[in-house]
Amino acid sequence: MVGFKATDVPPTATVKFLGAGTAACIADLITFPLDTAKVRLQIQGERQGPVRAAASTQYRGVLGTILTMVRTEGPRSLYSGLVAGLQRQMSFASVRIGLYDSVKQFYTKGSEHASIGSRLLAGSTTGALAVAVAQPTDVVKVRFQAQARAGSGRRYQSTVDAYKTIAREEGFRGLWKGTSPNVARNAIVNCAELVTYDLIKDALLKANLMTGSCPPFSVWVPGTW
Repeated sequence: MVGFKATDVPPTATVKFLGAGTAACIADLITFPLDTAKVRLQIQGERQGPVRAAASTQYRGVLGTILTMVRTEGPRSLYSGLVAGLQRQMSFASVRIGLYDSVKQFYTKGSEHASIGSRLLAGSTTGALAVAVAQPTDVVKVRFQAQARAGSGRRYQSTVDAYKTIAREEGFRGLWKGTSPNVARNAIVNCAELVTYDLIKDALLKANLMTGSCPPFSVWVPGTW
């Protein structure tokens, strides 16, 4: 590291890992009501089990769903399952995004020139691994978002209670329900997102439109960095 300026030192894998998770948590805090509305719209019409109270309400559109939830269950209902959501992002995004470069270097054996195949392999690996690690948090988050806060139909009282209840009533494997399709989906999504970003970034670097130490997709202006 001798001879490097502070801005020239590449971030470590730990910094990337924590940075990706923290950024994802901030994004989740902002967009969580939209995610909750999506879940309620998806389970609308389902009238069995613990989602019966939620399903009895007719939701119309994203804004209509949010307004209905605020009116019938209170504003806090929009953030039901937030703790599990943040746990998911910290474990999911940290692996999916934060470890991408490290896994790519592993597949390329440290070479500076990564092939498309190596990038795709790294993207699918971190995407699948992230799901395997974070699936229980995703299950609990969706369960919380699906249940109504009001009424006797509420099944889980806290995040910890949800983990314990699911493991006790559905078995330990219940926390990993839906893992297979989720692994397939996120492996594809991760390849599409990160590999595309990687290729565009390399193209911009080769065209001298940005430098490697600049933030993602920053346009290089002489004398600014």
